[in-house]
Amino acid sequence: MGDPGPEVTSTVAASENDLSGAATLRGGRAEIRPLTGLRFFAAAWVVLFHLHFTPGGDKLAFFTTLQPVIGLGALGVDLFFVLSGFVIALTYLDSLGPRLRPRAALRFVWARFSRVWPVFAVVTNLFGAWLLAKSVWGADGKIAFQTVQPDLGPVSWLRQMFLVQLWSQRYFDGSSWVGPAWSISAEWLAYLLFPVLALGFFRAARAPGWLLGAFAVAVMVPTAAVALAIDDLYYPFSWLVRIAAGFSSGVLVYLAVRNVRLTGRVRRLAGAAAVLVVLAAVAVLVANDLLGGDGRGGVIVVLFPVLVGALALARGGVVRPLGSGAAVHGGRISYSLYLVHVPVLEVTWTAMLRYPAIAPGTAAGLAVTVAAPLAALLAAHLLYQLVEEPSRRGLRRLVERRRTPEAAAAT
Repeated sequence: MGDPGPEVTSTVAASENDLSGAATLRGGRAEIRPLTGLRFFAAAWVVLFHLHFTPGGDKLAFFTTLQPVIGLGALGVDLFFVLSGFVIALTYLDSLGPRLRPRAALRFVWARFSRVWPVFAVVTNLFGAWLLAKSVWGADGKIAFQTVQPDLGPVSWLRQMFLVQLWSQRYFDGSSWVGPAWSISAEWLAYLLFPVLALGFFRAARAPGWLLGAFAVAVMVPTAAVALAIDDLYYPFSWLVRIAAGFSSGVLVYLAVRNVRLTGRVRRLAGAAAVLVVLAAVAVLVANDLLGGDGRGGVIVVLFPVLVGALALARGGVVRPLGSGAAVHGGRISYSLYLVHVPVLEVTWTAMLRYPAIAPGTAAGLAVTVAAPLAALLAAHLLYQLVEEPSRRGLRRLVERRRTPEAAAAT
């Protein structure tokens, strides 16, 4: 999964109740709460995907009933990529797009580093220590629940800490100590390239909104086409295709909708469209399961830019649950949840296989299976409160202290 870390802020100046039609997605910095809530559900989708690999978990009716959806929870990463591209463009495109300015580019990179690196470093090093301990205990050559075992050597550690562990790999398996963190490395590459890419995207904004929206969907077609053709989401350099498509699609979605006048009618239609997109995606996943497909369900990625664009315009009504306090908080901690849930699951699985009292398939084992994602949520909340937010604010202040109050306010 990619970094759900960017603040989902809008240029609408908190216009939840402004139905005049004058407001658009350009101007101030109000949070787009439905998109923040969507981040939580995307993260939960990935968590459930990994949770369903729990030994003995097939005895839970929950997994059997929701298998068509949970079994392709890896697509939550692609949804995050689209969300990330949208939010990065919304927050930074107007400042980076007109011309390449080294200082502005460096401030952007530092802002992204401040967001993604601290909690990544904490989780990666703690989990790395756990994996080293398992290797000492003796794990028959399998220290992590990954098909390809991670390299725990010093060079690999440096690659993790610089977030470049994925860049030279054909496949993302085994590239990261924390398995899902491959997508963080992929997004870091997108962030480093964005100040240059912004020059082209900024000029593309002159195109009609309908054309930009069509392109936003079109760039997801290669990912969907390969999934349909080979019935799989994994192939050489699939990570590069997925980040390039998803991130670009998100930027194009922002450009397509940013000038739409936010009238009450537009918001209601956007909310209805979002619901229809979700229903269509679920229908495709159920049909894929009934037809015996596997990765072919990946065709639904073409719906992700439509969903993100619709939720960017919608307020209240049918999308109100996504803007609720619980969903929004879940969205804010979603990056920490994405990083920490696999370490929590791996520790849980190790204990289940080591101690007969909570062995897979036992009543206690099933209870532990249910408790594991709740423990991951608690850990994510604590990481957000104690590491992610304090570190982000502290690192940002290091740069902002050197700038005038006017310059700091401008960003």
